[in-house]
Amino acid sequence: PPARRRRRFRAVRLVAFVIVLAGATVVPLACEVVWASHGDAARHVQPEVLVVERAGIRATHGNDPYRVIDRNGHILIRQSAIPVYELYYPYLPGMTVFGFSSGSRFEARLTDARIQFLVFTSVVGLLALWRLRPSTDARTRAFQAITVLPTAALPLATGGDDMPVVALMLAGVVALQRRQPLVAGLVLGAAASLKFTAWPLVLLALFALVDRRGRRGWRTAGAYLSGVAAVVVPVVVPVALRNPSAFVDNVVRFPLGLAGVASPAASSLPGHLVVSAWPGLHRAYVVAAVLVGGTVLVRHLVRRPPRDPARVASLTGWVMLIATLAAPATRVGYLLYPANLFVWAWMLRWAEVPAVESAPRRWALRSAAVG
Repeated sequence: PPARRRRRFRAVRLVAFVIVLAGATVVPLACEVVWASHGDAARHVQPEVLVVERAGIRATHGNDPYRVIDRNGHILIRQSAIPVYELYYPYLPGMTVFGFSSGSRFEARLTDARIQFLVFTSVVGLLALWRLRPSTDARTRAFQAITVLPTAALPLATGGDDMPVVALMLAGVVALQRRQPLVAGLVLGAAASLKFTAWPLVLLALFALVDRRGRRGWRTAGAYLSGVAAVVVPVVVPVALRNPSAFVDNVVRFPLGLAGVASPAASSLPGHLVVSAWPGLHRAYVVAAVLVGGTVLVRHLVRRPPRDPARVASLTGWVMLIATLAAPATRVGYLLYPANLFVWAWMLRWAEVPAVESAPRRWALRSAAVG
């Protein structure tokens, strides 16, 4: 019967997925973690993992994760044990949670931040996709994109700090699809407290806000923004105000290549090639890229604003693709963001929108419950 063939096909696909997950993600990650714990971390872990772990250790001891201070254009660094660029913490304060266990007494191989990145990404991704209906092939492909495809398996085995951000962004667009603005705000606020790469989706999501009753407006936007603020404000603001100069140096100037220290994120993409060929135009290029890109985006939003989560995901994907290509200091690995966003846009076009309950129906349900 067709139903039996479908069940058999799904079982085969599940077995194939588990095998690929083990071979492409879990086993390579386990090997890299073991080799790094034997003292060869420079070869078996990306610098961002070590940066997150050191920031987590400092945070657990009550210290500021942003410890590089710029005075009068000169970076004050009092050590030479590790590369200068690893002294910078270019993430937002929320990312330190993945480094908390590094300061514990557990076995080093168990406290590797990459293990936490993988577990968090898998759990959040599964929970988010489980809430989508119906169970389509697109939903399966979306989970594969954050676990076993090269855009996920390689980062998870060697670095992986972007994957929790991606998982929370996925949960956010699912909440938008299910017309839950407050939940979307809380989830995307969590993503926004980890890394600035989540902020394009946080802002563009405002155009697709609809509540369960099909309403748009200030009340719906207020619920969403309240959710974002409820996470971002207590996580980011106190740390940023503790040492504003160090915060700006770490999360703004260093990623843009304006801190006077070369970043290891230097893939040969167009933006990096431009500033490498004409170093004197670095600051002017950054300003021009932001102004031109912002003008084009605003014009598009005025003419064709995205009115549903699928279009928001698609537009965010294009924004992040162009930003990755044009950034003066970036990695080709950041292309995992637009890759996932384009998959989600395709997936959300097949997802069901929750039915809007009419006022008479809600009254009838209440009457029946009372009766």
